[in-house]
Amino acid sequence: MAKLEIIVASTRPGRVGLAIGQWIEGEAKAHGGFSEVELVDLAEVNLPFMNEPNHPRLGQYTHQHTRDWSAKIAGADAFVFVMPEYNHGYNAELKNAIDYLHNEWQYKPVGLVSYGGVAAGTRAAQMIKQVLNVLKMTPLTEAVSIPFVRQFVDDEDHVSPNDVMTTSAKAMFDELVRTSDVLRPLRAEAYSTGM
Repeated sequence: MAKLEIIVASTRPGRVGLAIGQWIEGEAKAHGGFSEVELVDLAEVNLPFMNEPNHPRLGQYTHQHTRDWSAKIAGADAFVFVMPEYNHGYNAELKNAIDYLHNEWQYKPVGLVSYGGVAAGTRAAQMIKQVLNVLKMTPLTEAVSIPFVRQFVDDEDHVSPNDVMTTSAKAMFDELVRTSDVLRPLRAEAYSTGM
């Protein structure tokens, strides 16, 4: 079974991303298709903007925060990115977290949970797929897109999903499990050759 990392991309004060991430974490655990589900909050990871002198492909990390981030991502089999849309794109903190590493992302599927206003974060989700493809990740078609996200989050940051959200989450998790299983031999080969 796959180990799933759910990465909350937003770091700003007043964000709803953590609440959405916690809801998705609960849905993933209830799904039962993963050996482990971990919620990773980029606000807590607190990576500085890229400060490594070597190209990430080399894996020659000089900072402990990078080595820690590398170990976390390398240990995962699949991801969900919980991401806002800023000015029709995804946020800089998520791009920075991705760009710190290279080989650790390869041959792993990623589901996208996007949120925002009328477009439900879908423009950000489309934009990030170019980056994910370059890293040999597999962004799924199945996704959770939440329009007018504030209507689903109360003052205590509790999420009240509608049927579309829960149905979409289940379909995304089903596909994450299938795709992770299919990509497992590629991950094993890449790690055995030292990537």
